[in-house]
Amino acid sequence: MTTFDRSDPEGAIAAAAKRVSNWGRWGADDVLGTLNFLDEAKRAQGARLARRGVSFSLAQRFDAEGPQKGWRRRTNPVHTMLSSGLDAEFGPAEFPHGLGGADDVVFMPLQASTQWDGLGHIFDHGTAYNGRRASQVVTSEGDRLTGIETVADRIAGRGVLLDVGRAIGAEGELPDGFAITAEDLEATIAAQGETARVGRGDLLLVRTGQLTRARRGIAAGDGWGDYAGGPAPGLSFATADWLHSSEIAGIATDTWGFEVRPNEFDAAFQPLHQVAIPHIGLFIGELWDLDTLAADCAADGVYEFLLVAAPLPVTGAVGAPVNPLAVK
Repeated sequence: MTTFDRSDPEGAIAAAAKRVSNWGRWGADDVLGTLNFLDEAKRAQGARLARRGVSFSLAQRFDAEGPQKGWRRRTNPVHTMLSSGLDAEFGPAEFPHGLGGADDVVFMPLQASTQWDGLGHIFDHGTAYNGRRASQVVTSEGDRLTGIETVADRIAGRGVLLDVGRAIGAEGELPDGFAITAEDLEATIAAQGETARVGRGDLLLVRTGQLTRARRGIAAGDGWGDYAGGPAPGLSFATADWLHSSEIAGIATDTWGFEVRPNEFDAAFQPLHQVAIPHIGLFIGELWDLDTLAADCAADGVYEFLLVAAPLPVTGAVGAPVNPLAVK
């Protein structure tokens, strides 16, 4: 088990970054990071897993009732009609021969709901993925090298669900502040069986059960609480080595921040992000809805599936919304 000094985040981050760095692994010009592991053969393997033809959307809703509370100006999506049925029925004719139509617009931060973090999202001491200067990667015009559009055709392949909440939690959920270790991930794989094995090029989904708990709060009239940015179960900082050695292409969770919160150091903010994105080059998904898929996996004992999760290719974006589809 990897250990670290809670009082020394700087030292722990630097040591982990050195151990797990993928800088130069795929050349100085690489913009794909761990998605290099997701090749054509892996994509074909994923396609063969669509046996029953049943599909699950893993997206949360994109609407004004979401969990965002304004941190770093992240708000919930605002949806407005540009024209509606009222215009068609009661307004002046816009088109000839009675043709009417409706159009709408959405304003939202690109990480307001279910999304991928791109490689330009996090820096380590002013350095971006592959050792590039952050200021030369992401400018006021956006991410000019590793913008999310560079992976628009990449994220489809073998998905694997590790339902850690169900495997080792109480009543299917992990408590806030629970740090998921590599040993917990391996224990979940062992409990779920052969279809839960995780390897090179896989797209890993980790369910903690926090979204399930948040939804109970909403149903009880308590709203989202601290789901966006507050305490949460998540990956331990100590999993950095496991995430690197497993050679997964990407990982997504049902939480706001992927890693455990509060973070495991006396004074820190998202230290695993600081290692995983700029050093491993790992694509991280957050705010995914894994509950319905998890129930199906528990019922049939199959934890692998075709996962198609292409981000919206917003040019230069450092993250983007996605409606992931898992097909079994």
